[in-house]
Amino acid sequence: MSAPVSAPAYAPGHAPAGGPTAAALLDFALRTAADPAIVASLPLDPEGRTWIRLEGPGGSEAWLIGWPPRTGTGWHDHAESRGAFATARGRLTENSLTVRLPSEGWKSLELAPNVDRHRTLGAGSGRAFREHHVHEVLNESPAEHAVSVHAYYPPLPLIRRYSRSGQVLSLEHVERAADWQ
Repeated sequence: MSAPVSAPAYAPGHAPAGGPTAAALLDFALRTAADPAIVASLPLDPEGRTWIRLEGPGGSEAWLIGWPPRTGTGWHDHAESRGAFATARGRLTENSLTVRLPSEGWKSLELAPNVDRHRTLGAGSGRAFREHHVHEVLNESPAEHAVSVHAYYPPLPLIRRYSRSGQVLSLEHVERAADWQ
């Protein structure tokens, strides 16, 4: 295990060259989440998450996602992609880390204290993030489905999945685009 990670997540204004900014992705997600016809087009499953791929702005990848009660993503990141998501219906919780983790070369890291952030996003609210953003998204409602819109640029090359035990974050596996498309 390496030393605790506690560096600032990102330099202000940092974004990879080209494509839509994180702010533009958030604007798209918020506008799309406010469109009742698009939100109603998503079939909801009482057991598992459902999704429809959308046309995102400027070559981005976008998804409309349905969240049954008490479901979530688990800890993950979107590698080199920046992104945003907005809640269209219900309420989602995001737990995230305020640090930028090394992009490779590790299997387990001990996180420093005070790197956790928690936010709740009701319908009509959203969140943008930079590349290598580690988070989990949850629908903690015991009875209500949630629906959200997500956008990423560049289109997701991979998603790294993590497990967490206290302050220890461990890389579990890497999913490639072919795994979810």
